[in-house]
Amino acid sequence: MEGETTTLVVMGVSGVGKSTVAAELVRRTGWAFAEGDDLHPEENRRRMAAGQPLTDDDRWPWLRLVAGWIGEQEAAGRDAVVTCSALRRRYRDVLVDGHPSVRFVHLQAAPDALASRLATRRGHYMPTSLLQSQLDALEPLEPDEPGISVSGEGDPGAVVDRVLAELAPTGGAA
Repeated sequence: MEGETTTLVVMGVSGVGKSTVAAELVRRTGWAFAEGDDLHPEENRRRMAAGQPLTDDDRWPWLRLVAGWIGEQEAAGRDAVVTCSALRRRYRDVLVDGHPSVRFVHLQAAPDALASRLATRRGHYMPTSLLQSQLDALEPLEPDEPGISVSGEGDPGAVVDRVLAELAPTGGAA
């Protein structure tokens, strides 16, 4: 619809390809971008790097920062892409509250593919040991939530093709 913005929240567990897919979405669309991990307070990063899962108390300030960034993009009239694990419905509710632009892009992959990706990833604070806690916490998108679920496996370009194709009928990102 004319005058409205779109914010794609690329979500899912660690290793599913959020950053890679988001970067390709941004390359194709030219939209504003934020890496949600960069918005984590340093203490959260230290905890995760030490193999300690975050608690909800750890997550709320981070989620409010992500939601604030979304609001800034909406206010500026910019379409945007942001990565955020957004594993639980109540976390996604924070991101959607007051932000009509939000559309979730839930990337999914088989646990063995995720573990393989995490085992070979370098320079990231999220250890493979926390994957199971994320899988256990994950609540898939519900039918009343704005967004889509897409396989994050395979070539990132093909994943983005699927994302854009699925969003096109909603008037989203194509």
